[in-house]
Amino acid sequence: MARFIAPALFCAAILLPVAAYAAYPGHATTSPEITAADISSRDKALADDAFEGRGPGTRNGEAASQWIAEELKRIGIKPANHGSYFQEVPAVSITMNQKTSKASFQTAKGAIALKLGTDIAYFSPHFDKPDAAVTNSPIVFVGYGVVAPEYHWNDYAGLDVKGKTVVVLVNDPGNEDKSPDPKFFKGKAMTYYGRWTYKYEEAARQGAAAVIIVHETKPAAYGWPVVRDSWGAANMFLEAPDQNKSQSVIQGWITHETAIDLFHRAGQDYYALKAAANKPGFKAVPLAGESFTADAHSSITHMKTRNVIGIIPGTLHPDDVFLYSAHWDHEGIKVDAPGSDKIYNGAVDNGMGCSQVLELAEKFIHEAPQQRSVVFAFWTLEEQGLLGSQYFAENPLWPRNHIVGVINLDGAGPEPRAHNMIASGTGQSEMEDVLKAALKTQGRILSPDPEPEKGGFFRSDHFSLARMGIPAISPDGGDDLLVGGKAAGKKLSDDYVEHRYHQPGDEWRADWDLTGPAEDVQTYYIAGKALANSDRWPNYLPGSEFRALRDKDMAAKK
Repeated sequence: MARFIAPALFCAAILLPVAAYAAYPGHATTSPEITAADISSRDKALADDAFEGRGPGTRNGEAASQWIAEELKRIGIKPANHGSYFQEVPAVSITMNQKTSKASFQTAKGAIALKLGTDIAYFSPHFDKPDAAVTNSPIVFVGYGVVAPEYHWNDYAGLDVKGKTVVVLVNDPGNEDKSPDPKFFKGKAMTYYGRWTYKYEEAARQGAAAVIIVHETKPAAYGWPVVRDSWGAANMFLEAPDQNKSQSVIQGWITHETAIDLFHRAGQDYYALKAAANKPGFKAVPLAGESFTADAHSSITHMKTRNVIGIIPGTLHPDDVFLYSAHWDHEGIKVDAPGSDKIYNGAVDNGMGCSQVLELAEKFIHEAPQQRSVVFAFWTLEEQGLLGSQYFAENPLWPRNHIVGVINLDGAGPEPRAHNMIASGTGQSEMEDVLKAALKTQGRILSPDPEPEKGGFFRSDHFSLARMGIPAISPDGGDDLLVGGKAAGKKLSDDYVEHRYHQPGDEWRADWDLTGPAEDVQTYYIAGKALANSDRWPNYLPGSEFRALRDKDMAAKK
């Protein structure tokens, strides 16, 4: 995921009059009812070149968050944060110098000078100073790098990796089996233990100086160029009191081919050790005589951006809230992008999600107030690692056990109506039951995640809330269209991914068919209204890695 970050030039924490930004799009007259025309008009505004791709921390990017706050005010939604529509989010951008930073493996059969972008992609998350390094750090293969008590699994059992470099596999144990056992982790479906972010977090908890993930396209669900381009750009983090010194000094990936060579030089067979790592009882294996040396020379920029949050207070239980959310940011301007268009407008990703949430807000404000409060949140820094939603989850405006649930909308594209709706990571929470009930009123169904092995559940903002135990889901429209079925749905999806996803071509179009998104918004309205007028508290399903957190929070609820 490429990133564009500029110094914070616009970070006002209060609502400013739109007149201060006369060059930005105005606010069209819209209907209290849910309509495709309203969704289109809002998306057109948010995808306007004037916002320059909604890069967080930039003047024109932050103006998009201002536009959303003004739109909430226009339609009558109250500010949610003590009279403000904004929750300030402090962040740090770290860009490693690819020319001066070096990495190598030392082995008994000679050193391996690693080529950045070709053999390895890495950086340091530390931002206390611009230079960081590990030197001659002994290497240990720790399998999948997982500590999962509920699965009786501990790849670090009896192991001291302080000061060492751990090499880990991506995804979960058993995930690549021809017929994965659904009771072994989650079979084909990725758990959070399989996510690369978890691998880094666990390695840091274990005290590792460096952590290196072996890239393989199938279990990672994306090719090496995705890794290369993402880690070669700016990496974003929330401001942290310890300046990320609790994290491993170096975090990175190596190619599959590099790993095979590294293991061979230590007298080990990569595939044999990988097979062993997929079986219970696996013990970590030091790569004898091998060590890792790397330095990272980085530029560090501190910035401020903001979440936008509005609320309709409930009548009977105003302290209990149901959330709709979407991220407002996109990738800004990339001056080195090929072609003449350098603006990544993000009309679908995620102007469409924001437009749908605003449509829901206008629908609810013209209805009788609900028993519980209904909140409309717009996250920043999603494209930089779900950071805006993470900040909210760690600094919630309401106690977590007073947040009923979340429907998060992210990048569902324009399409005709469909027989179904899909959501990533199905099988996680009772929020699915709420959606199923709403869909049933429309004669539609919620289909299982068609590619659970790709870990889509962990790649959108709802995950920031899920990992705190808050039931959250990201529906994604339907793939079985009324006309043309799944073949037509796949054609639309493939065309978007190939020609517009995270490209300058993701622009608003007047000829879009938005009957599908409009019907989906009706679904979300029905689902949210049901929860906002009930005493139901959705939970994660038994076996979910987030169930224990929700149970603990709800047990403490007064």
